[in-house]
Amino acid sequence: MTMLDAFTMAQLAWAAGVVFGAYVLRGMSGFGAGLVATPLLVFLFPMTIVVPVTALIVFVLFVLLTLRDRHQVLWDEFKRLLLPTLVGVAAGLYLFTLLDNRLLLKLLGGFLLAYAAYMLIAQWVGVKQVRLSEKWAAPLGFLGAFIDSLFGGGGGTLVVIYMHGRGVSKAEFRATLAVLWFVEMIARIGGYTLAGYYTESSLALVAAMLPFMLLGTWLGEKINARVSQETFTKILAAMLLLSGASLLLK
Repeated sequence: MTMLDAFTMAQLAWAAGVVFGAYVLRGMSGFGAGLVATPLLVFLFPMTIVVPVTALIVFVLFVLLTLRDRHQVLWDEFKRLLLPTLVGVAAGLYLFTLLDNRLLLKLLGGFLLAYAAYMLIAQWVGVKQVRLSEKWAAPLGFLGAFIDSLFGGGGGTLVVIYMHGRGVSKAEFRATLAVLWFVEMIARIGGYTLAGYYTESSLALVAAMLPFMLLGTWLGEKINARVSQETFTKILAAMLLLSGASLLLK
């Protein structure tokens, strides 16, 4: 008997496919793995397993990215975002421990529908690049971490919007967010651990999914240039609409 015996072969196969696909998309876009993986995994696993497990999987990736890109970090921006991010994690974790699995699923479904609608409207109408002051770090950093901690993903987009609005270079943008999310993951994982969400079987599931995360990331970065941003946005929005609607009807 192994620690993975707590899961069926169908669950393991589904999780492997979802993690691989989510990290292909993340390799293409630079973010969004949790946003894609969480709503698909909750069809076969409870939220109280999915959110802590996906956090630990992406943490491994952020360790590698932080080691690689730490010399390109904009430390002033990092410092502005750090405190609101940590406060957002604490607020999200607190609410996560209070809500039952069914209510979390309904909230996640509604959030996905709203987010997918925003993606499509922003693309069709066109969103002009705006310059954001450093004052936006506090509300966007807090909300981003709060949503990530509660739903396992999606909130990072708010921090992406902030960093784009600050007009930083692509390399500095990716490096700063990688280190910020690395610290956010430490706080989230610590909270999930204290709340007792990590078990031997869930940790075994994380270990089993790591090769699929690494392979998906590698493939996504390879095919990044072959798919336009417009096509990518439409595919992702369609997936989120279907996932959100399915969760609300579950």
